[in-house]
Amino acid sequence: MTGLPIWYELMVPDIAAVRDFYRAVAGWEIPESGSPVGTGAMDYRGIQRGDGGMAGGAMQMSRDMIDHGAKPGWLAYFHVDDVAAAVARVESLGGKVHMPPRTIDVGTMAMVADPQGAPFYVMKPNPPAGRPDAQSDVFQPDTPGHCWWNELTTPDEPGATAFYTALLGWNADQAMPMGDKGNYRFIACEGRPIGAISPWMRDWMGVAWLPYFGVADIHAAFAAAQEHGGTVRGEIHEVPGGDLIFSATDPAGAPVAFVGKKEQ
Repeated sequence: MTGLPIWYELMVPDIAAVRDFYRAVAGWEIPESGSPVGTGAMDYRGIQRGDGGMAGGAMQMSRDMIDHGAKPGWLAYFHVDDVAAAVARVESLGGKVHMPPRTIDVGTMAMVADPQGAPFYVMKPNPPAGRPDAQSDVFQPDTPGHCWWNELTTPDEPGATAFYTALLGWNADQAMPMGDKGNYRFIACEGRPIGAISPWMRDWMGVAWLPYFGVADIHAAFAAAQEHGGTVRGEIHEVPGGDLIFSATDPAGAPVAFVGKKEQ
């Protein structure tokens, strides 16, 4: 489905520093070592869910990336049919290209940023050998271990909404007023709710996409985040629809959020 999030990538300066955190909070396993990727042979490791599937990947940031201003964080990959055309569209809409299109075994991708500076990837994936109809399941609301929500925090919600709807074809007709802050703008991909564009800029975050990953027990996850080197940002609270959420930064400084169901 074009426009749908199909992968999540954690970029941190030290993957070893976050392995225990994500195991305890989300039930994921990140290997002790990874595979070199790209011309710089960066350390890349798959993040395995408890059900055997993949939650995304973890990339260890190089010294050069850090020196050029890269920050720890999570990046979303959005599905497009033509990466080169999407990159050209990004530029025409006022965005920037951080990594031009490149093709590897799993598909063709490019790292770009919206006009407000939030980085993300556009990607046309290649299905696994022997599975031509395989679809990504990293975004699967209401299922622990998967992403349930994608939230962009930005100083310019109207500008960001115009950019992403033009680029990815999202519908953004529904919004929740947030007083003088503006509108919390809900986004849907071909009728499927995938997240929102938020004008509320947290003081601990830059302009960025924030994934909300599902957990089986939100209270246990909240305790585990603190016990394993994370910094929680406020208390667990309920959101419209009845789910419970909390935000945190992991031990490497990457912002992340978690979501779970209320106890029945």
